[in-house]
Amino acid sequence: MSALRETISHGLAEVGDIRLHYVELGGDETDDSSRPLEILLHGFPQYWYAWRHQLEPLAAAGYHVVAPDLRGYNRSDRPASVEAYRMEHHLADLRGLVDHFDPDSVTVVGHDWGGAFVWEAAVRHPDLFDRQVVLNFPHPGPYRRDLLTWRQLKRSWYVGFFLLPGLPETVLEHDDYAFVDRLFRDDPVDPDAFSETDIRRYKRALSRPGALTAAVNYYRALIPQYSRRLLVESVPFVDTGLPPTTSQIDTPTMVIWGEQDSTVVPSMADGLEEWIPDVDVRRLPNASHWVQEDCPDTVTDHLLEFLRRY
Repeated sequence: MSALRETISHGLAEVGDIRLHYVELGGDETDDSSRPLEILLHGFPQYWYAWRHQLEPLAAAGYHVVAPDLRGYNRSDRPASVEAYRMEHHLADLRGLVDHFDPDSVTVVGHDWGGAFVWEAAVRHPDLFDRQVVLNFPHPGPYRRDLLTWRQLKRSWYVGFFLLPGLPETVLEHDDYAFVDRLFRDDPVDPDAFSETDIRRYKRALSRPGALTAAVNYYRALIPQYSRRLLVESVPFVDTGLPPTTSQIDTPTMVIWGEQDSTVVPSMADGLEEWIPDVDVRRLPNASHWVQEDCPDTVTDHLLEFLRRY
């Protein structure tokens, strides 16, 4: 990390009424738009540091790489209300980030919640990104198909817990955020995927004022919102006012899937061609949900192959 710290730059993007912190590598000081922009979006309970293994290789390959802290996380602003974490605000943040850098070409890469925002942007704002990559977050088509299977329900128990008021924060911060230790020590396939320093960094980011509640508020805002939308979409002749979640996606897409994910069944990566004609699915049998940290070199190689292809 010491070498990475010397090469990355930190910045703030004014996006609507909040500021998003980001790190970047590979930007041309005279014209940032001259290099293709790659935006890397993390998920729960991480921050930009989730992409520490990919930042330098992507920049060395000629890309302008930007990894933001999503709203509520680490050094970005942390709105207090649950409503501030609804989908429309995250999509506005993405558009604001793109406008901030004003690139000629932009690719978005999203893991976990970051992947959710990539899928939604692809149907609501298909003009926003030239290509996209999603890591271990299900597309709405397989999500609908497999959500109520017993195998998936057993893995989704924590979602209902996170919807409770107050209690999740009490449990998660107990004993110096012991859940972070368990999550990053026990869940990865590679027992060395997260070092002691990595775990301390994630704990420190979550312990910032309001950060833990902000992280849980993603679930409190997005799960009810998305569930209502899926329910309304299932009723004939009812218009949600938005493109269907299963609208065809024409943007070139890669899906990288760690098959040892303890939260999502592997079948969530099956049959994506029904909704995304130009999709390339890469399955990593020896990777967990934390795919870019379990298999960092493989993930980087897949990303570079995809970027060079388009």
